Amino acid sequence: MMSNETAARAEVARFERDASELAAAIARRIVGQTGVVDGVLTALFAGGHVLLEGAPGLGKTLLVRTLARALDLGFARVQFTPDLMPADIVGASILTDGPEGRRLRFQRGPVFTHVLLADEINRATPKTQSALLEAMQEHAVTIAGETHALDEPFFVLATQNPIEMEGTYPLPEAELDRFLLKLEVEPPSAEELHAILDRTVGDEEPTVEAVLGRERLLAMRKLVRQVPVARPVPDYVVRLVGAMHPTTTTLDEVRRWVRHGSSPRGAQALILAAKVRALRAGRSSPSFEDVRTAVRPALGHRILLGFEAEAEAVTTAQVLGRILERISPEA
Repeated sequence: MMSNETAARAEVARFERDASELAAAIARRIVGQTGVVDGVLTALFAGGHVLLEGAPGLGKTLLVRTLARALDLGFARVQFTPDLMPADIVGASILTDGPEGRRLRFQRGPVFTHVLLADEINRATPKTQSALLEAMQEHAVTIAGETHALDEPFFVLATQNPIEMEGTYPLPEAELDRFLLKLEVEPPSAEELHAILDRTVGDEEPTVEAVLGRERLLAMRKLVRQVPVARPVPDYVVRLVGAMHPTTTTLDEVRRWVRHGSSPRGAQALILAAKVRALRAGRSSPSFEDVRTAVRPALGHRILLGFEAEAEAVTTAQVLGRILERISPEA
């Protein structure tokens, strides 16, 4: 009989192996974008959602489709447009005729799936964007006073164009906060562009086989929650998040540049992302470096800069970089 320690090591090794196999399956269709793929898998295993930002044509939609195929999960895509209504996403009660006469019946929307692609989410109005709030947080939809639970796992990957582009609406802060990570999708290098052409302009395209199923994914998510965290790591996370708030920070630059810092969800995102990174590296507990790696994707969309930052052309990445420089892991 295996000891508890031996069983735990075996579970970590299996997690590392399965996660690597999933990443390799995605790489058969997606060229480059290693950091983006790693971020998507981090949120997937942590049980969070992802916001992908980048110009059109960089493979964001293909990445989501490939992920759903490799997981053998239900997939739905919603193209967000200015005329899209909330009922087009979550569903609505409709009047139907039946043997018992006319009655209201709930018609499910595309949100009732496992992997939901909210494509170009910032092209819809804020009213429609907010239709995802309850689904993302509670994994349920309430229509006409009746709550309908979503199937697990439920994973939202939203794509958005840079807000400088025409016809976009910035996402409300409350919705941004519900994304575990925000990832920037960069244009491919010359070498990657050659590889894209080789794969996509011929008569055959690489196929992606399912490598993980629903039950295994849920088990991996459960393991992430069970990973122990040494007390100094959450202490460091608390100091990092506290340093983002102008009312609690010890950094003069933050007081000058930042209007609002992260909510507690930011701290939760750091811990969860650090746990996943540790497991993918074959380690049973996260380190300070795991936390530092997650700071930009986990906290960047949770900072609201002030007018002075805009006047001085200070970016969110610069603010986070300054915080990482000044806040030491050692108390």
